[in-house]
Amino acid sequence: QVQLVESGGGLVQAGGSLRLSCAASGRTFVNYIMAWFRQAPGKEREFVAAIRWSVGRVYYADSVNGRFTISRDNAKNTVYLQMNSLKPEDTAVFYCAATRAVVVPRDRQGYDYWGQGTQVTVSS
Repeated sequence: QVQLVESGGGLVQAGGSLRLSCAASGRTFVNYIMAWFRQAPGKEREFVAAIRWSVGRVYYADSVNGRFTISRDNAKNTVYLQMNSLKPEDTAVFYCAATRAVVVPRDRQGYDYWGQGTQVTVSS
């Protein structure tokens, strides 16, 4: 049974940093694409970043490119999202997701497994 558990959210001032973690369990994820999505109140869930676990290739949404960094730790079976230069518009619930798709999906329908989410609030 696949389980994804996010942590690391919180309240931070604009310009600050947070690191989110996604602990993955239940199977070997070497053939998976792991991603972070976010959903602000009243908005659709949107793609933030993804990493191809096997080779570490990364993908970013334009809105976070250069500010956020996705990475993975094979030994800990954990995916991270380092978020720097945070803006109030980054405020959202952040979700971890996993898929065995060949091409990296940038829509939520492309992912089979989801975590419960962690709240990130950026104050101005």
